[in-house]
Amino acid sequence: MLEARRLSAGYGAARVLFDVELTVRHGEVVALLGRNGAGKSTTLKTLMGLIRPFSGEVHFDGRRVDAWEPYEVARAGLGYVPEDRRIFTDLTVAENLEVGRQPSREATPAWSPEKLFELFPALRTLQGRRAAHLSGGEQQMLCIARTLAGNPKAILLDEPSEGLAPILVEQVGKAILELKRAGVCVLLSEQNLSFARRVADRSYMLEQGRMRQAYAD
Repeated sequence: MLEARRLSAGYGAARVLFDVELTVRHGEVVALLGRNGAGKSTTLKTLMGLIRPFSGEVHFDGRRVDAWEPYEVARAGLGYVPEDRRIFTDLTVAENLEVGRQPSREATPAWSPEKLFELFPALRTLQGRRAAHLSGGEQQMLCIARTLAGNPKAILLDEPSEGLAPILVEQVGKAILELKRAGVCVLLSEQNLSFARRVADRSYMLEQGRMRQAYAD
């Protein structure tokens, strides 16, 4: 479903990634592990088209996409939840979900508002609340739900457990496993090893922009 081949990327003249290779298959949860500054966020941004690679290739759903614009990658069915969430704080929960809506896709789970509220029950009672007034955990759930409203085939999650209370980390973990059961493939970057072990089928270790190890379940 998603593959990076000898991917090198960075910012300006500064190279951050060096020949990174990874694969995420249909219905699979894969964790990208590493410390702060290892290049995890840069990897996800490059896969999404937010950063143009210096060299290498990105393939998604059978097509090469590394020359595409981010909106084209999103329309093709790759969802992205950034580390800083980037919700629309002046809009309500319901309005944020509507902004993310895309048409349903063949052989891909369709996420209606009702299904999203089943996945994140806390959001049901907050539909009319402005996103600026949500807690950090509620904002994280909203960001994931808004991305799912686009009915993605695969989703990139950047540090989904960071800064959350343990009970909210547990809720996010359950949501990721539910996405897997629904057939959505997930690539998440994480520093929380115990969280990654609970939700991922396998993982990669990134160190100073280079892929060091891959771990099976």
